[in-house]
Amino acid sequence: MAPKQAKSGGRGRAEEAKEDPLQAVVVYFYAGAHIEQVEAYVKASKWMSSASPFLRVEMIRCMATSVGDIMRDLDQKQIINGDFICVSGDIVSDFPVNKALKVHKQRREKDKNAIMTMLLRERNDSDHRHRNQTVPTFVIDPTNDRCLHYEESLAGAPFGTHIDPEMLKSPEIDVRQDLIDCRIDICTPDVLSLWSDNFDNNHPRREFLFGVLKDYELNGKTIHTYHINGYYANRVDGPTAYATITYDLRHGVASSLALTNNVSGTCFRRLRNDISKEDGVIIHRPARLAHGTLVGEGSSIGAGTNLRRTIVGRRCQIGKKTEIHSAIIWDDVAIGSNVKLSRAIIGSEAYIGDNVTIEEGVLVSFGASIPSGTHVSAGKRVTAQSTFGMNGIQPEEDAYDSDEEEEDDESQWARSFYQQAGFNNSTSSLASDVSEASDQMSGSGSRSQSFATHASDDDGTERFVHDTAAILVQRMQEGRHADDMQSELMGLRFSGGADGTMVQKAVATALTKHIHAEVSGGVSPQEATRRTLEQYRFLIRRQNAEQTTEEQVVFLLEAQSDLSKRTDGSRIVPLFVKDLYDLDVLEEEAFTEWYEDERSQEEAVAPMRDAAKPFIDWLATADEEESEDEDEDEDGEDDDSSDE
Repeated sequence: MAPKQAKSGGRGRAEEAKEDPLQAVVVYFYAGAHIEQVEAYVKASKWMSSASPFLRVEMIRCMATSVGDIMRDLDQKQIINGDFICVSGDIVSDFPVNKALKVHKQRREKDKNAIMTMLLRERNDSDHRHRNQTVPTFVIDPTNDRCLHYEESLAGAPFGTHIDPEMLKSPEIDVRQDLIDCRIDICTPDVLSLWSDNFDNNHPRREFLFGVLKDYELNGKTIHTYHINGYYANRVDGPTAYATITYDLRHGVASSLALTNNVSGTCFRRLRNDISKEDGVIIHRPARLAHGTLVGEGSSIGAGTNLRRTIVGRRCQIGKKTEIHSAIIWDDVAIGSNVKLSRAIIGSEAYIGDNVTIEEGVLVSFGASIPSGTHVSAGKRVTAQSTFGMNGIQPEEDAYDSDEEEEDDESQWARSFYQQAGFNNSTSSLASDVSEASDQMSGSGSRSQSFATHASDDDGTERFVHDTAAILVQRMQEGRHADDMQSELMGLRFSGGADGTMVQKAVATALTKHIHAEVSGGVSPQEATRRTLEQYRFLIRRQNAEQTTEEQVVFLLEAQSDLSKRTDGSRIVPLFVKDLYDLDVLEEEAFTEWYEDERSQEEAVAPMRDAAKPFIDWLATADEEESEDEDEDEDGEDDDSSDE
């Protein structure tokens, strides 16, 4: 969300904005998975109507596979020119940000390098119900709420952190593992620039936050925290959190968000024993609804059925003598008679036959069907494509099995609810980045829908490239000589177990980052590119050293990838390749093979290839002219010999 100047003329929204700060707010909205469905919902909501508290809600589409891609897209579009609030889409909160925003602005007036304020909530007694896969550790200077260090660890694992000794010089530091990350950040435009500079960052905390804090000596930017007390804020980052938050809203833990307040168009009436239902509910005696149960409009409960602490959506049909305890049942679900169902989540339009037993922790997807007589054991996932043995009935000891048990909770949630036909048509599919943290740290999990980079063998390469490039850029800014940097680079290579390709990638990234920084500082692209390559060309290729064409192509591909993330990339690319050619750094074949390589033609980086086309065309023309000159020389020699 970004503040926007109201247009002049007439009272309307412009003058109302003076009375209500929200009226001057523009919301830029990105959807991940199921874009069409999400956009259809937003368009039909109050946020797009004349009653919206915002000046404008603008939905933006881009080919994003991570938070990093979205932030870099915002930076490239240059539509935000002031402070903005970055909010994750899975946040449920009643916290008013006005006070935190005021503190952020006051800090910014004193220090322009204070680029971001993270909102963190202190845990309370009710948070014992949350079972997080990862535990965030924040190292904070309490004198100015500055975050000095951040890292994540697996829940239950022995704790150990790697803190820079320089931090210990502070009079006081707090190491906090009792903070819930609300993923509400108050940011300056510098944050977007840093996302673009760190093109390989995808995760907001484990990569971006960690990297900015780690590179403080290089970038001088500080990130601060603001602690929320007395308000509700949680993320729906998995099925456990979804169930917990649902019951929190049911029981009014956050009074302003309570379901029984009917703030979302519902019409619940609270009855005795803390039972709530909408109109049109049919309850056949002697059915029993116990404490904490909520039933939506048009649903029917069969005789002898017992519901305890269960939430039932609208238009659901539940048969006779069925026992349901602590379950969440979405709309239009049909459940047969003599069913036993405990602590499970049932998606919309699912069908559950008679005499079915569903144990704790089961997720049943949209439209899935479970035949009569089936036993679904604890923790299983049932999709519309699930099979249940011969004649449609799965043996009791093996009701539903798959390899998904090795996945983390959020991955299973995404797979069971989003894999079915009709729900996977989005141009991009973005699951929770929390699950990615679990996958990468545990080394397990296969996520077909990802909100960040997949864990893979490339992680070590990416980390070496990122860290080494940062060191090289710092040395360039210090004015170090290429010979000194070459020695340090070799040391980094051996200590990191890196190969020549990894080194080439790190050098390419460092050079393009340094050129970009020079151009951003007011140096012309021509001067910045030529001066940088003249000074550091021997980092690319040592003098008189042999180098394969493939290694040179890798260098060009990495430079292309980095420049594609930068607004001035298309201006730098043609100068970059021409100077590499003029300085005899790379062989001519490397340029032509790079240009013809399929990797250089991928959609995300193709504009940089297009920008280099004039040079490639010139190169081809020069080759033709040289070939013609050689032919003429040979003809001339033949003529001379005949005269003789």
